[in-house]
Amino acid sequence: MAQSMVNFRMDAKLKKEMDKTCKGMGLTMTAAFTMFATKVIKEQRIPFEISNDPVYSKANIAELERRISDIESGKSTLKEHDLLEDE
Repeated sequence: MAQSMVNFRMDAKLKKEMDKTCKGMGLTMTAAFTMFATKVIKEQRIPFEISNDPVYSKANIAELERRISDIESGKSTLKEHDLLEDE
């Protein structure tokens, strides 16, 4: 089978960790990405769940922009609060 080169950019730290993880599983990154591509083609979908982070929803962004505007205009002030603990 003819081989083809694929190039894409990735954060350097992410690439290093991916390479380390693949090596730990006895794989090369090329083998891992080939397995990923094969599964995408076979299933006609990304083989894991991809979800939208609700923090970046239009409603949340609008609310954050409103609050920033209120703070910048002096209508509101920043207040210290207790952070929620992750369970």
